[in-house]
Formats: sequence, structure tokens, C-alpha cells
Amino acid sequence: PAIITPAETLTYAQLAERVNRIANVLTGELGLLPGNRVLLRSANNAWMVAAYFAVLKAGGVVVATMPLLRAKELGQMLRKARITHALCDARLADELRKADAPDLQHLVTWGDGQLEAMCAEAAPDFTACDTAADDVCLLGFTSGSTGEPKATMHFHRDMLAICDGYAVQVLRPEPSDIFIGSPPLAFTFGLGGLVLFPFRVGATAVLLERAPPEDLPAAIARHKATVCFTAPTAYRIMAGMAGA
Repeated sequence: PAIITPAETLTYAQLAERVNRIANVLTGELGLLPGNRVLLRSANNAWMVAAYFAVLKAGGVVVATMPLLRAKELGQMLRKARITHALCDARLADELRKADAPDLQHLVTWGDGQLEAMCAEAAPDFTACDTAADDVCLLGFTSGSTGEPKATMHFHRDMLAICDGYAVQVLRPEPSDIFIGSPPLAFTFGLGGLVLFPFRVGATAVLLERAPPEDLPAAIARHKATVCFTAPTAYRIMAGMAGA
């Protein structure tokens, strides 16, 4: 499988079909044009991953946001990046709806059946937008702890460079590897460690919406995970629990 979550398991073929259906929804019903910015908002789950790749495949620019952000911070990002479209987990939509976002034209949610119904009507095939290696595909916002968040621009080639540089040379994952961890996919650390690195070699990603250090060791054992991405503080806590 490509993705294992508590809610569902998807093969690469199933994930690719979901990506294509979302891309068709974006470019068809929602009128997405290449270069439009799309805000994504969710905990770590299969729909978030599919939405990520759908935006990229449609030629859009992903702006992923941390689930904990409130309307004020979301508004700063929405205005700065002039975001026109948003795909959001229904459980996190309230703060997004409250945000001051004059450019936002479309907000579609999943988990409540809205995006799911649109995808069910959409075609399962999609021809990828003809993007260039140095087209922007991701805006990674800083936390804004020292003022307004700043956006860092990432190109399509950057997504592959971290896979073929760090992952291939240092991690050296195999298709049989099972990745697990705690960082949100809105962090580029989480995107690389839990999505891009395993997918580049055809490995499996275990995505958990909550993975505190108290729960992660049991999840590692349950899924027989071989590669873990988390923070130094979490490793310290887990090391203290190792005896149990």
C-alpha cells in the first residue's frame, strides 16, 4: 500500500485515482488555473495527501497550513498569497471561514461528504499540467512567531531534489520500508519524511492524525514501521519508555 491510516488503506493505484478525481474537480467545477494558490488544511490523513498531489498535478501552488492555526494567522497567509481556493477537513473549517480573505472564491470540505461527492462525479483520469522544473509548486509559510508569516517558494524540482539527494543518499529507503512519524504534513519536514521520501521509492506511509510520543512506540510496533520521523524531544520521551 501507499498509505495506511486508521480510517483507510490505499494502494498507489487507488491514491492515484483519488488524486486525479480531485484534480478534475479543481480544474473543472472550481475553475482552478495553473499558478492559482490552494490552501490545504487538515491533520495527517489520506485526503490531505491526495489533495496535495492533485493541486500539484493541476499546476496549482500548495499552501498547507497547520491544524492549530486560527483565523487571524490563516487570514495573513490567505491575503499574502492571494489564495483563491481552499480544500479543508470539515473538522477544521470554522477558523478558515472566519478568516479575512478577499481573494478566496472556493472553499470545499471533506469528511462531511462535500468533496467526496464531487469526486464521485469526476473522471478517474487526469493529464498532468505541463509545468516547468522551476515553476513554483509550494509556498511554505514560516510560523510568524516574529511578526507576519513569510512565504518560502519551492519549485517542482525542489520536491525531487530532497528525494534524490537526502533520502536516496542518507536514508536509502527500500520499497519494503514502512514510514511513520508525528510531524504535520504542513511542515516540509513532515511532507518529506512521511510522503515524498516513501513515495519516491514505492514504500508505505503510515499516517496518524495524532502521534504523541506516548502513543508512537505502540504504533511503530503495530505497523512494523522501519523509518520514524519525529522531534528530538519526542525521542527522549520514547527512550524513557523503551523498557516497557
